[in-house]
Amino acid sequence: MFASPAYAQAAGGAGGGALVQFAPLILIFAIMYFLLIRPQQKKVKEHQAMIKALRRGDQVITQGGIIGKVTKVTEGQNEIEVEIASGVKVRVMRSTIATVLTKTEPAT
Repeated sequence: MFASPAYAQAAGGAGGGALVQFAPLILIFAIMYFLLIRPQQKKVKEHQAMIKALRRGDQVITQGGIIGKVTKVTEGQNEIEVEIASGVKVRVMRSTIATVLTKTEPAT
């Protein structure tokens, strides 16, 4: 009728520590860091350096796909002026510059 005491007892503990139980989680985080997070941080730093180095005369592509030539760069402001056609100038945010096609040489 009733279960015997031998069947009602709990099974023995696994004996593993907390570190062993969290090892797969730590391993997954380490893989994600080296494959995703670290390269993205490197790419962001390179983009920021590219934006800081913009000069008048550089040919750039915006994130919207517009190709133009930088005509005015004002330090301290977050925007630059880009000439996209003869006599057509637009102001764009520095962060929207995707690529610098050609760099101008600094004046010596």
